[in-house]
Amino acid sequence: MIYSNEKYVMDGKGKRIAVLLGIDEYKMFLKDLEELECIRAYDAAKASKSEAIPFNQAVKEIEKERK
Repeated sequence: MIYSNEKYVMDGKGKRIAVLLGIDEYKMFLKDLEELECIRAYDAAKASKSEAIPFNQAVKEIEKERK
């Protein structure tokens, strides 16, 4: 997605130092980042040589580690 309505904050020399986005664009941006994070996690899991375990077993192991 291309964010086309950016507004820039500039310093005294005219250098861009920040970007302002509308709230809807910001929410879309966060959603896109979340999706990218999931894709990267999936790719890392697929590339891992670790043995796959059932979801329920993984949850039990995580809960056990938290105690």
